[in-house]
Amino acid sequence: MDLGEDVSSMFGKRSKTSSNSTVNRSRTKGMEEAPTSFNQKKCTAWFRQYSTPSNTDTIGPEGVEMFCRDLNVEPENIALLVLSWKMGAKQMGFFTLQEWLLGLTDLQCDSLAKLQGKLNYLHSLLLDSSHFKSIYRYAFDFSKDKDQRSLDVETAKAMLGLLLGRQWSLLNSFFQFLDQSRYRVLNKDQWCNVLEFSRAVDVDLKNYDVDGAWPVMLDEFVEWLKVTRGESNIQ
Repeated sequence: MDLGEDVSSMFGKRSKTSSNSTVNRSRTKGMEEAPTSFNQKKCTAWFRQYSTPSNTDTIGPEGVEMFCRDLNVEPENIALLVLSWKMGAKQMGFFTLQEWLLGLTDLQCDSLAKLQGKLNYLHSLLLDSSHFKSIYRYAFDFSKDKDQRSLDVETAKAMLGLLLGRQWSLLNSFFQFLDQSRYRVLNKDQWCNVLEFSRAVDVDLKNYDVDGAWPVMLDEFVEWLKVTRGESNIQ
């Protein structure tokens, strides 16, 4: 499974736009001028470079892809998830004008150049444990289908790869477990506990409390991993 392609698809192409919905391509380069104080009118005009004539208050998947290209980041760049969190964006692949202004006012960015200068800051937020936890929890609601309470397992794997791929050494084993398991979706409790598990349980599993309040899914993962390692003590 190519997690990069999956995340890219979710951010930029999750919903199809109609063939006659043309994104305004007359994006001026004036937005890249030297930084000045924040200007909401300018920020709104920048937003409308990516919205469509039929819906000027929403940027759709095609516009998000163009925005990523202009920003010079891949859609699967985790900075885009952090930016979406800053905006409080409700649906992956879409930004409303209200969300755009909320996030970019907070960042004091009314131009492409200013936001490019904030990318390192957005990445740095992930280094703070409480911010990371908030972003991680946000990612569940952001990436699931709006009419569903759970997250399908393939989308969950893609988002876990984005969020935990560099910090949880058991992630690939967890993916292998999911692939052979009965689980086709993850609920929010399971999703949140995966993060706590990744932080609390050692790679050798020796500090895993079998009598703890972990979801059954994680109990099953631990037992599966012990069997895989030849360490199971099932009688």
